[in-house]
Amino acid sequence: MLCMKSKNKRGGRHGSGASMADVAKLAGVSAQTVSRVSNGSDLVRPETRDKVLEAMQMLGYSPNVAARALRQGKFKTIGLLGHHFDRTGESLTTNGLITAATAHDYAITIVTVQESQIGGWDDAAMRLSSQAIDGLVILRAEHTPEQLALPAGFPVAVSDSRFAGMYAAVTLDHESGSVAATNHLLDLGHRQVHHLAGPADSDPANARLEPWRTVLRQRGVPVPEPFHGDWTMNSGYEIGKRIASEGEVSALYCANDEMAIGAMHAFHDAGLRVPEDISVVGFDDLAVAEHLPVPLTTVRQDFHAIGERLFELVVEQIENEDGPAPRRRVVVPTTLIVRSTTAPASRVG
Repeated sequence: MLCMKSKNKRGGRHGSGASMADVAKLAGVSAQTVSRVSNGSDLVRPETRDKVLEAMQMLGYSPNVAARALRQGKFKTIGLLGHHFDRTGESLTTNGLITAATAHDYAITIVTVQESQIGGWDDAAMRLSSQAIDGLVILRAEHTPEQLALPAGFPVAVSDSRFAGMYAAVTLDHESGSVAATNHLLDLGHRQVHHLAGPADSDPANARLEPWRTVLRQRGVPVPEPFHGDWTMNSGYEIGKRIASEGEVSALYCANDEMAIGAMHAFHDAGLRVPEDISVVGFDDLAVAEHLPVPLTTVRQDFHAIGERLFELVVEQIENEDGPAPRRRVVVPTTLIVRSTTAPASRVG
């Protein structure tokens, strides 16, 4: 245990006035050892590191992060670029990214593209890359240019984005999730499975729509026109009212949980029972899904894992001294979670 007498600021030994030399003297080590501890070097024995850290704490000494960044060329900060941080998926993925970054002593700087326009993405990317960041994470980039104006070799990781073939990427296994959802409803005896898709110009929406079509064709089921919502509960509710009024749908696979919840609300208002009159499957497995009056059958995706993998991919490039890591793709699996909103097709009729 280190022991010292505290001096006032006039003596230059208390609080933020402490220097690296003061820490070295108190810990009984060289200034070089203090520097190594400040920089996170592995060349310091654990017991020595503990003595230095204790001395830093007693003296109120904080390493100059900005100066260290200039020496090392690293700021321990990652930029995060996205459009709809108000969406549930984006917010949960961001939380996973921030959790991983915090655990590894990285900070996150967020820039939002206010309008879904090509110029907005390019301007935001340039604005971020010129700031004190070491790398960039891009979430769900849609309506984007073919290539962002970024410095050559700048570390980038993207999530379910149109840049997935250009940068290291984390993508969701949309296909297996959609296949499982569609087969589940067909296996329950439903002669047809309708689909409430996301926006027609959304890559994730299309990645869930095409496997639904493929499964129906493979099983000899006519492919109906999909309904298109905008990912919100309100759009699910409005489309649900149409479905209820037409009375031709017995099984509905929805591209996300929020639209599924809105549709089920409309069915309830129209006097239709879930799952007795119509079976419903969602996609995401939001926390609310299992706590609905009728717990939702849905495809689970791990948003937190997506955020963690994005952090790992960009840091892999930042810390690779030989240059950027190979542009590779990490696929996060999905799982069908069967609850109470699906049931065998009615034998009546």
